Amino acid sequence: MRRALLLLALAPGAALAGEPVIVSGAPDAVAVTIYRAPDRAADTAMNLGWLEGYALVTETRTVEIPAGAATIRFEGVAGGMLPESALVAGLPSGVREKNLDADLLSARNLYARAFGRPAILRRHRGKDGKGTVTEERAVIRSAPDGAAIVQTKDGFEVADCGRGISDALAYTELPEGLSAKPTLSVRTESAATARATITLSYLSWGFDWQTNYVVRLDPETGKAAMTAWVTLASSDPTSFVYAGAAVVGGKLDREDARQEREAQDGDLVLHCYLHPQVPSLAVVPPPPPPVPIMMEMAMADIVVTAQRRSPAMMAAPVKVTEEALGDLKLYRVPMPTTVAANAQKQVMMHDLSGVKFKTWHTADLIPGNDRNAIIKLRTRNRKEDGLGVALPGGPVAVFEPHDGATLLVGQGGMRDYAVNEDVEVTLGTSPGVHVRVEPIREAGTRRDYRATVTNANPWPITFEGSLYLSDGESIANPSTRLPQKFGRPTWTATVPANGEAAITYRLKRPE
Repeated sequence: MRRALLLLALAPGAALAGEPVIVSGAPDAVAVTIYRAPDRAADTAMNLGWLEGYALVTETRTVEIPAGAATIRFEGVAGGMLPESALVAGLPSGVREKNLDADLLSARNLYARAFGRPAILRRHRGKDGKGTVTEERAVIRSAPDGAAIVQTKDGFEVADCGRGISDALAYTELPEGLSAKPTLSVRTESAATARATITLSYLSWGFDWQTNYVVRLDPETGKAAMTAWVTLASSDPTSFVYAGAAVVGGKLDREDARQEREAQDGDLVLHCYLHPQVPSLAVVPPPPPPVPIMMEMAMADIVVTAQRRSPAMMAAPVKVTEEALGDLKLYRVPMPTTVAANAQKQVMMHDLSGVKFKTWHTADLIPGNDRNAIIKLRTRNRKEDGLGVALPGGPVAVFEPHDGATLLVGQGGMRDYAVNEDVEVTLGTSPGVHVRVEPIREAGTRRDYRATVTNANPWPITFEGSLYLSDGESIANPSTRLPQKFGRPTWTATVPANGEAAITYRLKRPE
């Protein structure tokens, strides 16, 4: 799975000549609070290839500060840090200047910094791992976007352009200014030497979270067991070890320079063609400054935290705890955990039994409609129905026993639900329940319709159909009662096993 990371680099923050540099290699303690992607619907799964949520990271560090002016380098901060959001508290005289000053080592930056420098062009001729491999010296003559133009002893050419040849580039040296660790530096001045405990807080891009629900239906009792897991995801190159972790539920409005950063999006993707307007190879301009760092990586396996590790509570499940945060909800992991780089982690939120879900088949009754019904699970979020807890939105997987095995019977999504709200989960279309709406007669402004539901399942089902009325239309002479639900006339029927149910009604259009 490919993943793009973004690092916003500011002006280099090198220390002034003769000014001491203090390096803080890692925090003493760290807390990570993850906010859901603002533009992602709660019932939509995270896009692991492009995490658009963010995190509030709070670090505690202890540093020895000399007298006079000095530069403090905080290594191991988040690679997606938004440096304009960074707050540093605890310095005797505050902060004079701050810079996110390390260009993170990445494929794109390495290529960009190697412009005009020698590299090794490794060529593989043949397919399926067979053939020959040769190496020759080459000089990179293009920017990190478009075609990879290299100069060899035989002249200029475009690397990795097929013809039965697969090319790769290897570098003989690491260009200056690239760092394996994202680093924030601050300049400060102290009247005397001091040992300071510093709190560093900042927002960082490239995180997200969701709730994943597993529902196990029991057809014999009509109830279900439901487990909810909080899934934390990070695409950041920095791991936060033994961190206090929490997630925030609800939608928080936030505006930043995200659109500008996305406009600079792009991995190191080299194409096997040249744009018609590429300038002469002799005057290829140098690459643009590497403001964004884009890199590929694989999301690690999901880590599931299911039990406390303390001896006294070895058998007790670890569950997030819920706290009020204004109009939002804060879900806190009650024990330190590692928010690992480029990884996911799951912590249990709820483990409920006896949840009274009911299965419905639904469809919109629109003239000419001829399609399968939609399967939905419905319940009410209250204690008497086995719930009565906050339900943050997320994907839902529904399982049911069958011939001694447990089989997946549907997948859907659920939006955020508060206590006492009606809960609805859409699982997809039903292959065994079909809905058809057809006209049976027309006279002037009146048209009569018949809606038929056919159930091919060997068990009865509950069907609900909503009638849509155009402006000025009215309904008359229904063959059964059509009460209003969600503002629309609604037909509810029990359709027998291997049977059908039908309704007739008249739509009257305005004169």
